[in-house]
Amino acid sequence: MWQLLEPLHAVTYFAPEARAAADAVGMRGFWMGYFAGRAAPLGPVGPGVVTAAFHGFPPARVARALPDAWTFATPGDVLRARLDGAGAALRNLLTDKVTGSDDLRAAAELAWEAAGLADTAGRVLGAANQALPAPDEPHLLLWQAATTLREHRGDGHVAALVSHGVSPVQSHLLKVAAGETDPDQLRLARRWDDEEWEAGAAALRERGWVDDSGALTAEGTRERERIERLTDEAAAVPWRALGDERTSELALLLYPLTMAVLESGVMPPANPIGLPPPPGQDENGRGLTLPAVPSPIS
Repeated sequence: MWQLLEPLHAVTYFAPEARAAADAVGMRGFWMGYFAGRAAPLGPVGPGVVTAAFHGFPPARVARALPDAWTFATPGDVLRARLDGAGAALRNLLTDKVTGSDDLRAAAELAWEAAGLADTAGRVLGAANQALPAPDEPHLLLWQAATTLREHRGDGHVAALVSHGVSPVQSHLLKVAAGETDPDQLRLARRWDDEEWEAGAAALRERGWVDDSGALTAEGTRERERIERLTDEAAAVPWRALGDERTSELALLLYPLTMAVLESGVMPPANPIGLPPPPGQDENGRGLTLPAVPSPIS
């Protein structure tokens, strides 16, 4: 479900319409728009809160954008801009599906229901997005639902990383070691300096999780797979609550929408998210095989 929903959310990072909407309310550059946009549901928070919640950026990187962003626009302004920008992007990418589409409306309503069923205890970004009002138009409703569900999943992933003693920079190095993303692009996007990057790599080598080439060892593979399994288990509550049949129905409705976004090229193939393509057999999602929803952690 993450593979199906994430591309719909991620237009807010990659689509030119989203950047234009952020610029229009006063954001100075992409990264100010990024940090303010993701943080806006929390209110006018400072860099310390955002660094902690996002668990992926050097504090100095965040401090270049916040709290200055709130001198140019209020969190409410930024929330409207991010919804307008993502909505414009999806309207352009899904031109034949946005207007008068029963399938889009059905997908949006199921996704919104799932987002409302997400458990938010200890999940700050998930809870803040879940508390936002429902947009009227189906493509906007779908985008906000996808955003709530991905932030809910991300909060659980951060908890799994922290419980395993994985620092922000080490989490990126593990993603690189697993071959999920390009190391040069990831370093450019996150802007960890050479000393911090190498210190993280040295710590993973000491733990026996990566070898001298930076590749995962057998132990590192086991530990990373455990973190990913715990992430999936922590993210499973909305899908268990929605039920297998309705979750599968949503997956089939999402598949052509997600593929339209991916095939548009708006998301570069190599990106910091490291998103794999969704599972499926044909362009209509027929024969789509979904993994079983994980059982609760025992």
